[in-house]
Amino acid sequence: MKRMLSISIALSLCISAPVFSDEKVAYPKDYRDWTHVKTLTLHEGHPLEKPFKGIHHIYANKKGVEGIKSAEFKDGAVIVFDLLESITLDNASAEGKRVLIGVMVKDKKHFAQTGGWGFEAWTEGNRDKRLVNDGGRSCFECHTSQKDNDYVFSQWRD
Repeated sequence: MKRMLSISIALSLCISAPVFSDEKVAYPKDYRDWTHVKTLTLHEGHPLEKPFKGIHHIYANKKGVEGIKSAEFKDGAVIVFDLLESITLDNASAEGKRVLIGVMVKDKKHFAQTGGWGFEAWTEGNRDKRLVNDGGRSCFECHTSQKDNDYVFSQWRD
């Protein structure tokens, strides 16, 4: 009974408090088996060069693909941003080591303060090295420029 009361109090505080979520976004299992949405490369001189210089592969689960096509994302949509070094040699570019893996998860209830999206990133894809320590606020601030696309940069290309 005491445990249930504590849980009820904690839930009511989370629902009513205007704070950013402490909910943790899970590492995306088998994301490379999902739909590959696009690839782009940011070069030296781009405004987001630090920290996003390199090759970006974007993957989405089924709900994520549906959302990218319609610009209306349902809860459960997941988008993965796989950032790799870009190595140029002999006039060709190739993937180098992984820099980070970033994830967006749509969950309107748990991430209401960040447009319904949970954000997380892991250094070099290491599941023990989380990068997001502000509840996703800094990620969301950048994504606000894409409000008309439900805060997502990627768009579907036929």
